Amino acid sequence: MTTIHTRIQDAVIPDDDDVVLAVDRVSKKFCRDLHRSLLYGVQDITSDLLGGRRHTEKLRSGEFWALNNVSFQLRRGEALGLVGANGAGKSTLLRIISGLIKPDTGSVMVEGRVAPLIALGAGFNPILTGRENIYANMSILGLSTREIKRRFDDVVDFAEIWDAIDAPVQSYSSGMAARLGFACAVHIEPDVLLIDEVLSVGDVKFKVKCHQRLGQLRENGTAFVLVSHNPHSVLNVCNTSVYLAKGRLLAAGETESIIRQYEEDLCLSGTEMATGRLVLPAKPPGESTGVDITALCFKDEQGDLLTAPATGEPAFLSIECNVCEPVEAANVSCQITALAGEYDKVLYLTTASDNEFIHLPSGHVEIQMQMPYLGLKPGVYSAKISVRQGVRSFDIVKSFRFTVKASKNVSRCLFYQPRSWKTIHHSASFKSH
Repeated sequence: MTTIHTRIQDAVIPDDDDVVLAVDRVSKKFCRDLHRSLLYGVQDITSDLLGGRRHTEKLRSGEFWALNNVSFQLRRGEALGLVGANGAGKSTLLRIISGLIKPDTGSVMVEGRVAPLIALGAGFNPILTGRENIYANMSILGLSTREIKRRFDDVVDFAEIWDAIDAPVQSYSSGMAARLGFACAVHIEPDVLLIDEVLSVGDVKFKVKCHQRLGQLRENGTAFVLVSHNPHSVLNVCNTSVYLAKGRLLAAGETESIIRQYEEDLCLSGTEMATGRLVLPAKPPGESTGVDITALCFKDEQGDLLTAPATGEPAFLSIECNVCEPVEAANVSCQITALAGEYDKVLYLTTASDNEFIHLPSGHVEIQMQMPYLGLKPGVYSAKISVRQGVRSFDIVKSFRFTVKASKNVSRCLFYQPRSWKTIHHSASFKSH
């Protein structure tokens, strides 16, 4: 089955038979003012009814480009990642591909059946039962009644809702509705699957089942478009990626290089990254608690400033302080959070947990956390630094943003693992057990 929607102007039809999705010069504009948006909608409908020509390529007062001249192709069995900050146009692009909205210029060609996993269970009627919603939902996605009957048991088995299949969906928990929505979408065996952050819902068991099913679909030739703010998910799933920013396509290509560019752009928006050193303003008289953090940075083994430390290379975190009076048994803590993905806490280190309470003499003091190698994978991070003594808190810096760059091929790993390789020669009489 071939579905071609929203063919506008002179679209380019790909010659490659393996291409299942072709997005050609697609643009979409919106208006932030509700009343003006309604007026423009009436004008556009009137123009269509009278056979007039819309000037879709031009912005009217109050409008902005949510997408602007975006093009790419997706082949059978490929997985494409869409990355970018909030408001980049990722969800708008998925809605256009799925046919929910039309672009103002350009075209989208889809070869086969599309299944959007954009909001699991969002299309269910809460008054209807799970059984009735399966038939309604899967028929909308393109299946005949005979095909739905043939796959019905598999859908309910996957969703694990036999006990509630004849109860109204409004009585389902959010997890049950999510499982049912995912089961309906993946069991139509689509040619193109659109996934927008939905894999972050559900319990661990459900997530494992989802990934296993997606793997089976891809082996059978289903192509994926994945939107996720978790770079590790995109790296593990997608061969190639597209980087969007404010509606424009900034870069497209191999996923690892696209993710690296995206994360470095995120970090460079911080002013402290211009020099790699965060200098904190002096505290007004009377606000000091005795120890004030004045600067944060990374240094190499020679004591030179590191603008961005590298995975697997030596890095010394430098914490400069002004100390009014000597402090015995100070406890310095460092909590590191990944800014990409779900803002996961990846490291929490303290001198107390290492049984190394620090003596701080009066004057200007530099505290170093010396790492013989940096175990963080390439990405963008924020460090929260504090200096305490028992229950007393001297000073705290809530966010020191920094980028970890790649010096080795570890972008697909969760962390850098130090290692060595060795060959052991066993005698002929050696037997393995």
